[in-house]
Amino acid sequence: MKKRRLGQNGPEVSAIGFGCMGINFGYGNSMDKQEAITLIRQTFDRGENFFDTAEVYGPYTNEELVGEALRPIRDKVVIATKFGFNIVDGQMKGLNSRPEHIKQVAEASLKRLGIDVIDLFYQHRVDPDVPIEDVAGAVKDLIQEGKVKYFGLSEPSAKTLRRAHAVQPVTTLQNEYSMWVRGPETNGIFETCEELGVGLVAYSPLGKGFLTGAMGKDLKLGSNDFRSNLPRFQADALEKNLELVKLLEKMAAEKGITPAQLALAWILAQKEWIVPIPGTTKLHRFEENIGAANIELSKHDLELIAKALNEIAIEGERYPEQLMKLVGV
Repeated sequence: MKKRRLGQNGPEVSAIGFGCMGINFGYGNSMDKQEAITLIRQTFDRGENFFDTAEVYGPYTNEELVGEALRPIRDKVVIATKFGFNIVDGQMKGLNSRPEHIKQVAEASLKRLGIDVIDLFYQHRVDPDVPIEDVAGAVKDLIQEGKVKYFGLSEPSAKTLRRAHAVQPVTTLQNEYSMWVRGPETNGIFETCEELGVGLVAYSPLGKGFLTGAMGKDLKLGSNDFRSNLPRFQADALEKNLELVKLLEKMAAEKGITPAQLALAWILAQKEWIVPIPGTTKLHRFEENIGAANIELSKHDLELIAKALNEIAIEGERYPEQLMKLVGV
């Protein structure tokens, strides 16, 4: 597995990380615990060393599962988790990034993961009721106490990133970025990351499964699959967005690779400091994904893809209105 550095002074990680959320949360199905632990350890055996989780995945159960899987190889992996929500009776009840809450979450996450230090601690969403300087200060305290190594933010605006970075250097952002979510290219995130030496971890790099080509116009998602509430996965939008998948399938076939591999190779080719974190519940899909790290796209390839992408209009927002209010804050 090729490696990349998260930010200017962050840890070296596998060029393609593992987003662990979908193992038991979000998509309507939960893997058997032992099968999930086996899968995580098998990905490590194949070169994976960067694993992403969060307290809200479950809630709590994803951290517990990831921790149990990785404890035997703790010193060989980088574990990222996140804070920033109120969780009441197992339900997310709004944002909470008050400094005292951040420190409570850190202690609880360390216990669930069964580790002594969190490698990368992200604010999951920016809390408009708490100055970002206070958030950065709380994480700075945790770093000085040896409970956290690196500070990250998820889905902030470029301005918020700058303010946080001035208090405690931000190692990396975790923002959605893919062929059908290209906001970081134009909203100041790329430029600010480049200037400050901040890395970018791209979540949902395969469009929540859409860019793999496995979803057709007759897709039926269960009510407990969070994608069923996303505008882009509604029937009318889905059918229009399949134009992007058809493009991917055609270009991938010409190169003898899969659509997923092309989508991931494209992300890796954008900036050397971007690390995508696709998730999966199947080992053969993981092996397919990491194969993208060895695919070189030429300048000509990238120009053709850019031209084609610019001609395709994506239908629908990436989140419902209330969730869109939580990004770019």
